[in-house]
Amino acid sequence: MEKMPFSALAEHEPLISIHTHVPERQGAWPKWRSVVPTLINQTTRLRELRLSDALPLLSMLTTEEVTRFISPPPVTPEGFERFIRWSHRKRMAGQYVCFGIVPAGYDVAVGIFQVQIPSGETPEWGFAMGSPFWGTGLFLQGAEAVLDFAFHGIGLEELCACAAVDNGRGNAALQKVGAVQEGIIRGGLVRNGRPMDQYYWTLSADGRPRRKVIWEGSAH
Repeated sequence: MEKMPFSALAEHEPLISIHTHVPERQGAWPKWRSVVPTLINQTTRLRELRLSDALPLLSMLTTEEVTRFISPPPVTPEGFERFIRWSHRKRMAGQYVCFGIVPAGYDVAVGIFQVQIPSGETPEWGFAMGSPFWGTGLFLQGAEAVLDFAFHGIGLEELCACAAVDNGRGNAALQKVGAVQEGIIRGGLVRNGRPMDQYYWTLSADGRPRRKVIWEGSAH
């Protein structure tokens, strides 16, 4: 998901409770719209964003290395605070879930995993993480936890993802978690006035086993 779904205009869009067009199984965490669990594995906690994450995310997600292949993120702490509040409202409407990536020994998020559930379209997932944490294994551990929750907790059957053709690191990361490249979206992302082609990837819940991830919180 290289297009950040939040913008200044998105803050004012109507929130309507929706259901995905793909079959949705009964997930193991049926009240995710009200309570999002913390996903815990060996290296990371993934939890819903807090306002205290705004400044760290500003530092981590606005560098040239990170923004090269994503649409522009907020550029101020206040902008990230608005994004965090927006993400909570969208989650309550059943349209979006955003997990902050909190490495072991940290209290604040250094990146995000997003699951967007638009009406009439395949749910889409994506990620952005501060470059100091690239190559540390945090992505793979976090991605497996989020995919596990999307498929087994929410009950989604399929997810898609987009990554710029030139984004070698991002495409390799999608391959690592078992995504299948389905085609190319011509000019799917525009950065600094330049259209960029994107690979379109899919992941299916079929045959995907539960991972050893702790879901901390109350599902009922």
